[in-house]
Amino acid sequence: MMHVPVLLEAALESLAIRPDGIYVDATFGGGGHAAAILARLTSGRLIAIDADPRAAAIAAGVPDHRFSFVSANFRALPAALDRCRVTAIDGVLFDLGVSSMQLDDPGRGFAFGKAAPLDMRMNPHAGRSAYDILSTASEGELAQIFFRYGEERASRRLARAIVARRAAGELPATTSDFAAFVAGVVRRPGRRERTHPATRVFQALRIAANDELEALREGLEGAILRLRAAGRIVAISFHSLEDRIVKQTFRNDERLQVITRRPIRPDQAEIAANRRARSAKLRAAERKVS
Repeated sequence: MMHVPVLLEAALESLAIRPDGIYVDATFGGGGHAAAILARLTSGRLIAIDADPRAAAIAAGVPDHRFSFVSANFRALPAALDRCRVTAIDGVLFDLGVSSMQLDDPGRGFAFGKAAPLDMRMNPHAGRSAYDILSTASEGELAQIFFRYGEERASRRLARAIVARRAAGELPATTSDFAAFVAGVVRRPGRRERTHPATRVFQALRIAANDELEALREGLEGAILRLRAAGRIVAISFHSLEDRIVKQTFRNDERLQVITRRPIRPDQAEIAANRRARSAKLRAAERKVS
């Protein structure tokens, strides 16, 4: 399982792993966190979940009888546990957002460094792609997607420009062409941007294509339902929308006791070694003993 997991030691410490416990890696990805959890188990068990077919292929190469993989979105976590005949768990880890293997595969359409189809689906065989959304959503729907999920201030102007291009039969079909188009619409003359002008828009489309925020709410609820007393739930988020849902869920659910008063963030050494870790925030909570 070749992967550089973010906030690995903090995640393991927050899970408080029992060697004989049952744990869930709700976002298997490249398997980095899963490998570390397995290393701390003796008679315990790890169930991994991921909707990405590539993750399933990686999981198929894990030769460990304590390990089970379920190909599914983590919003279906209770159903995944039922398939494994597990009723209660001792801990669950959510490592949210896009994995390195998805970002590094230009054909998936998550990044715009190279030309690729505008897909962005975690499971490329299910749901609507980003291009499908751009091709069919109304101007109002597009503006709402860009503003709500990307916090893009030029959301209405961009939506209007997309609909006009679409009507002319000139809607950009590749990541690089669409990124250049977005930059031409939203870039503010005379202002230096810290990130590419299309970054927020790509985030918004990815969230919409995968229904990520609602899936997160459902996944957290399913995990809390299946946690044993004193079981831990840990979530690593990479943008404010995810983090807000995690923080509010942990604080407002009366079944939970928050473990992290403030989110744990990577230190400078980890950021230097893995630049994608720079925006990560880890929060943890424990199921109360009634």
